[in-house]
Amino acid sequence: MALFLLLLLAAVALGITGAVVSGLLYLLIIGAVVFLADMVFLGTQLRHSGRRPVR
Repeated sequence: MALFLLLLLAAVALGITGAVVSGLLYLLIIGAVVFLADMVFLGTQLRHSGRRPVR
């Protein structure tokens, strides 16, 4: 869960920096990609944590 929060914080920081600073639109795009990767990571973690192995 700490990795999820760290990636989320990095995505937000990159997105805000890319949106505010002129000429750094690529940081906004990188922030969006990191955010999407973070959501995929969260989805896989939630899907695998709900299953219990059959004995």
